[in-house]
Amino acid sequence: MSVADAATRRRSTSKVTAEAPSHDELLEFVQAAATVADHSELHPWRLLEIRGDDRLVVGRALAEASGAEGHAADKLTEKALRAPLMIAIVLSPVESRKVPEWEQESVASGVAHLLSLVLDDAGWGVMWRTGLWTRSPGVQAAHGLRDGEKLLGWLYVGGRRDDREAKPRTLVDPSRFLSTLS
Repeated sequence: MSVADAATRRRSTSKVTAEAPSHDELLEFVQAAATVADHSELHPWRLLEIRGDDRLVVGRALAEASGAEGHAADKLTEKALRAPLMIAIVLSPVESRKVPEWEQESVASGVAHLLSLVLDDAGWGVMWRTGLWTRSPGVQAAHGLRDGEKLLGWLYVGGRRDDREAKPRTLVDPSRFLSTLS
């Protein structure tokens, strides 16, 4: 299968089973994703592997950041349990006079997207989730972010279910997005 085939076949998987790649498998997938274009090879990103009850730490931080209380807070906390593995994508900018932070954030986003493709290609269900509270102080603190770091979101990863959405991906009309200077 070509890279183009893998890209057009990939679909976000919102419902997954309790299986997830092992730590060692994940290391291989991250190594592949780390080949994304990276001006000056700054590697301005890091990933956090979140499993088990650590997912509840994230869920509670999200609930607190949202201001939800009672049953609403519980429901928001439980959303962190939708997959057995969460991979937090963190922008960890590097001081550079040549590479601005926005470009470094693009690299971190590229790693996340390529990692989602690699995981999908390996047979795992993946969904990239973001939200209003990724940049809230409490959510960032729950992830142990250092000064200057920013949370970009999470890849939720688990086993694919047999009832995975079989609807084909809707492709864009490329002529709407590709033009020339003249």
